[in-house]
Order: sequence, then C-alpha cells, then structure tokens
Amino acid sequence: MNITPTILLLFLLTQSAFSTPPGVDRSNQTSEVKLEVSVSGHLEELNGKFKLRASETVYQPGGYIGEHHHIGPGIRYVASGELTYIQGEKTTVYKKGDYFYESGDITHTAINKTSQPVVIINFELLPKDWNGSSAMPPPAAPSQDAEKKP
Repeated sequence: MNITPTILLLFLLTQSAFSTPPGVDRSNQTSEVKLEVSVSGHLEELNGKFKLRASETVYQPGGYIGEHHHIGPGIRYVASGELTYIQGEKTTVYKKGDYFYESGDITHTAINKTSQPVVIINFELLPKDWNGSSAMPPPAAPSQDAEKKP
C-alpha cells in the first residue's frame, strides 16, 4: 500500500490538532490579551513570522502558576502588588513599578503570597500563529539511563 505524502501530512496534522498537551498547574491566576499585532517594520527578518502580545495577568491572594517555560521571550511589568518569583534556587519579590525579563527557556514559578491582588502586564514576542497562553510545561528532564550513555 502506498501512502502519499499528502495523506501522511494530513494524518500527522490531525493527530497534533486533537492531542492535548499537558497543561501548566495554576490556581487563582487569570490572563487577558489586551493587544496582539503582527511584527512589521525595518527588521525584515522578523516581519510576518512573529507577533507582539500585551496581556494582563492577575494573581489573586494565594494565586500561583506552577513550573513552566514560555514559547517566547518577554518583559513583565508589575502594575500593582507583589509577586514572588522562583527560578531554581533563587527567589525574587517583584513589587509595584518593577520590570523584569523572561527569556522563556528557563523553568520558573510565581505566587502571590500577599492579601492583595497582583497585576502583571506582559509584553511578549510569539510565533505568528501561536494561540492561547504562552506558558508551557518545561521540557522533561533526561532520564538517568540516558545520562549514563556515552
């Protein structure tokens, strides 16, 4: 039986469209996209390949997002409250008026340990066809067996 490349491609696309990747653990944290535009301008190598997104994320008291990465890099601005940000062994408390950068490829978590909501404004660079949250589970760690192989 001969499967044409088109049929094989359709099969693979269908499988990926209906498979649900594991999510990122979160509680009492919401995010709303405020602006999303396709990149255009003098940086021609980026034009039409990426988009810029501005979104507002609110962490209610006790709200958190578990370990995750982001599909692209971004700048964060703390509009109100205090956010405890954990990256590896380092914990930083970002306060109202602070900015910070996330490259997207480093595992981190965030939690609101206060009694007031935290509002974060996110500015992100994303692939042009990306939809939904930019947060994604971190890649699986290599198994111990894989580490032992030369």
